[in-house]
Parts: sequence; C-alpha cells; structure tokens
Amino acid sequence: MTIPNNVTDFLRVSVPRQCLELIEAGKVVARYRVSTAKNGVGEKRGSECTPRGWHRVRAKIGAGLPPGAVLVGRRPTGEIHTPELAARHPGRDWILSRILWLGGLQPGFNRYGDVDTAWRYIYIHGSPDAGVDGTPQSHGCIRLISADVIDLFDRVSAGALVYVDAAGP
Repeated sequence: MTIPNNVTDFLRVSVPRQCLELIEAGKVVARYRVSTAKNGVGEKRGSECTPRGWHRVRAKIGAGLPPGAVLVGRRPTGEIHTPELAARHPGRDWILSRILWLGGLQPGFNRYGDVDTAWRYIYIHGSPDAGVDGTPQSHGCIRLISADVIDLFDRVSAGALVYVDAAGP
C-alpha cells in the first residue's frame, strides 16, 4: 500500500532504514533512529513481528513521566531505568518514558482478529539506548531512545497517522 496523495501529516517508519520520520505538510521535520522487530515484519498475533501498513496512534501514555520511567502494562512502576536496575532484570523488554499505542486501520490486514495491532499491544516506545542501535531487536514494537520518544510524544496527537513501510528505501 502506498501513501495517498491527500495525506500530508503522518509518521513514516522505514523498516529497511530503521528510522521514523515525522512528516508535516509533506516535508520531513524530524527523523529518529528506531529498532523494529528482530523477527522482521508481519501481522500475526504471537509472531513478535512489526506490523506493516497504516495505523493510528490510539493512545498516548506517560505524559509528564521523567526520562527513563519504567512502564509495565502501560502503567508506571515508579522505577527509573539504570544500569543497576537492568542488571537485576536481565532479558527484560524495557518500555521506558512514553508509549504511543498503535491501532491498525486496514481490516483483515492489521485490524481485527489475529492480526489486530492494538490487541497485539504494538507501541512506539522508549527503550534503553543500547536497544536502539539501528538494527532490528524488538519483540514487535518500534523502539526509540527515551529522549527521542519524549520529543516525538510532545509533537504528535492521539489519532496521528502512522505508516510502517517494509519496502521503501
């Protein structure tokens, strides 16, 4: 699916380039390094893949939390990510600072049934810096470093369009 000509304000995630671009009035106004799924792209529940196509930010979670705030089940735990905390929880999939919870817009592709992005809890979220090095490493979500997800969170509204592009350069 391509981007319709009448859509000029959206987020574009390029899986091949491992970047997210904030596009306003058809122009890139911000670019962030990301990490998408280590299992590649796909929409099936349980695949741990990043879903493709058109989505919408269905909820913004974490406004006002300090950088590095740990979220579990979309709720702050009261912890702040540190190397010591990470050492106590090896292998934990850290969700830090902010969450932009995505909902698919394409019925049968990334919405409803066993391909529903929202029901899969796919987010754009903060991660420790080491979790965002420009290589696919996530469990399906789109990771940014905390400073970048806070900046992006402050620039977009709930309802913002998001296009996850697996084919483009």
